[in-house]
Amino acid sequence: MNRLLAAIMTLGVLALAPQYVFAQNATDKGQIEQVIETFRTAILNKDKDKFLTLFLKDDITWTGVTADASVERLYATRPNPEWARPLKVFNSSPREFIGFIAKDKVKVDEVISNVRIDSDGDIAQVWFDYSFMLGNHKQNWGKESWQMVRIETGWKIAAVIWSQDLNPMPPVKDGGL
Repeated sequence: MNRLLAAIMTLGVLALAPQYVFAQNATDKGQIEQVIETFRTAILNKDKDKFLTLFLKDDITWTGVTADASVERLYATRPNPEWARPLKVFNSSPREFIGFIAKDKVKVDEVISNVRIDSDGDIAQVWFDYSFMLGNHKQNWGKESWQMVRIETGWKIAAVIWSQDLNPMPPVKDGGL
C-alpha cells in the first residue's frame, strides 16, 4: 500500500512539474518580449534614456560582423584606393549606437521578426532576424543575438552580437532617382 501511495504521489508531482516550468517560461517570455519591444520603440522614438535602461551596464559586448560580400563591395567602392580594407568585425556600445540614432534626422527603425527565446528563469538567449531601416531604405539586415540576465529589477541585456548584410543599393534621394 505504501508503494502504491508513493507511486501516485510521484506521478502527481511529475504531472505538475511541466506546468510549473511552462508557466515560469511563459512569464519570462512575456517579460523578455517587452524588453524587445522597448528596445525597438526606443530606437524609433530616439529615446536615449529609455534605451540605456535596457542594459546590464554601459560596457557590454556590442559586436557586429559584416558579411564577406558586403566587405568586398565596400572595399571595391572605396573613394580612396589607398584606404585600408573595411573591418569585418567591429565593436561599439549601446550608448554610441543610440547616440547615432538620436542625432540622425531620418526616421530609424529596427524591424524584428522570427524571435526565439530560451530561458531558465535567470538567464536567457534571444535570437531574431532584423532589418535596420533608415527612412524607407533597408540599410542592412541579418541575425541578432542577445544574452540576458534577470536581476532584481527585471531582465537586462548583457551582450549583443549581430551579423549584417549591407544593402548594395543606395537610398533613393528625395524627389528623384
